[in-house]
Amino acid sequence: MTRSVRAVLVCGGRFHDFDYARLELLKHLGADPRVRTRVLDDWSRTDAWAGADFLLTYTCDVRPTPAQAEALARFVEDGGRWFALHGTNSILELGAGKVACPRLAPRFMAVLGSQFLAHPPIAPYRVTVADPAHPLVKGIEPFETSDELYLSEFHGPVKTLLETRFGGETPGFEPVEWPDESRPVFYLHEVGKGAVLYLTLGHCRGHYDMQPIVEHYPVVERGSWELPVFHELLRRGLAWAKREAI
Repeated sequence: MTRSVRAVLVCGGRFHDFDYARLELLKHLGADPRVRTRVLDDWSRTDAWAGADFLLTYTCDVRPTPAQAEALARFVEDGGRWFALHGTNSILELGAGKVACPRLAPRFMAVLGSQFLAHPPIAPYRVTVADPAHPLVKGIEPFETSDELYLSEFHGPVKTLLETRFGGETPGFEPVEWPDESRPVFYLHEVGKGAVLYLTLGHCRGHYDMQPIVEHYPVVERGSWELPVFHELLRRGLAWAKREAI
């Protein structure tokens, strides 16, 4: 008899439609009847991933305590797999019309392999394949998406699978000016005996997700969630997390 697969989904934070993302991710997890998922909205239940086969996260500005960050690090270092999406690597502080991204969780970001620092205004951009032979992206064609284009600093080596290119300004963030460079969109980061798979795509926002800053956000944003290729990347990422053939 095939045993069950124990998953932990952490989905919560600020400025995104976590109800939408949570439901969509649970659909993907539920496509495999072996997967038994525990759903959380922060990092407080360190016992949850201690017994999990893999961790799936979609958060924004959910900050672990040092003890929680250490528990996450041990999970990966001991051989765990962590599929992290979109704003998981973000810490945001708002003030005087600017968004700062202070480096307050170095252990956490070192395990993830990156920390978000800024994004330009949402607009279409082209995503290309950096490693066409890798199973996670083999056969994926270049595509255009309207999403948050993440500009991050990296911690340790990462294997870039998808990338884009950006140089210019990020109004509302510090720093504002960014050089023209390739930017990882989908990457692998080995940590001890385990690994993190990070996909920066996946922005979503509804009418009520910017409160109390804005009472009613005028536009519903679904970004890459509307693209079949994004759901294919989610499917492959979950297969990787479960150690299945892709």
